[in-house]
Amino acid sequence: MRAITVRDRDAGVGGLTLTDMPYPHAAENDVIVRVHAAGFTPGELDWPGTWSDRAGRDRTPSIPGHELSGVVVELGYGTTGLTVGQRVFGLTDWTRNGSLAEYAAVEARNLAPLAADVDHTVAAALPVSGLTAWQGLFDHAHLATGQTVLVHGAAGGVGSIAVQLAREAGAHVIGTGRADDRDVVLGLGAQTFLDLDAGDLRHAGEVDVVFDVIGGDILERSTELVRPGGTLVTIATPPTVHPKGGRAVFFVVEPDRARLADLAHRLRAGRLKPIVGAVRPLSETASAFARHHRTPGKTIIQVADG
Repeated sequence: MRAITVRDRDAGVGGLTLTDMPYPHAAENDVIVRVHAAGFTPGELDWPGTWSDRAGRDRTPSIPGHELSGVVVELGYGTTGLTVGQRVFGLTDWTRNGSLAEYAAVEARNLAPLAADVDHTVAAALPVSGLTAWQGLFDHAHLATGQTVLVHGAAGGVGSIAVQLAREAGAHVIGTGRADDRDVVLGLGAQTFLDLDAGDLRHAGEVDVVFDVIGGDILERSTELVRPGGTLVTIATPPTVHPKGGRAVFFVVEPDRARLADLAHRLRAGRLKPIVGAVRPLSETASAFARHHRTPGKTIIQVADG
């Protein structure tokens, strides 16, 4: 099968290669998915799991990408809950070969059924972004109706979903980004937009929750905005500074089939709209990782047609 692989950790994006790889093996409780569309996280070439398995052993050449939408073509021993020919979407394991390939072996529990009227490219934009936004807002920050949340990177893959979920939950949403993100962020439902290049974060005032996807100086300055009893949640890096009288939480998204199904239901009902920034063929994955041109939303790799 055709797949994008990496072999040299020091090569970075330049080491991404389209090559032939063996058809994957379906272990116990796995399914093999014919991948129609795949998503990736630009920073994943720096993740340890891209290069080694759970025991720390080198597993190169490895296939990156951890979001997919496709069709089940094979069931491993003991697999239940899914059937051959079923449309599915979800996450691949962090320490196994991923989704940037024509076929992928995935634990069945990490996948949810996908309705026939949902396009694969849209579904592939939802797993990591959707689960990260939900878990950050509600599982870790416990966002409630009437509270105020500041979402950094509000036009990006995770941030755009967080804005929509928070707004539907009845929160007051402040979104941040660059100047040309303003219309996108306000169109998603944010009541206020702050330009990170020109505005002062202190103009946001005190908030109950900060959802950070940027890290660095933005993360540190955001601690000053969290009111006592509030929470700063970040997926960028473990925070070194904590809000006074509040909490700071760093987390890594976890698979959740039930929540994936809920997100898909919201999508079909028109209550949630992932932003697909660009759709590129598998052969252009390296340039998609490089992000020469910044676009709102998430870049999706189209692997198969139909």
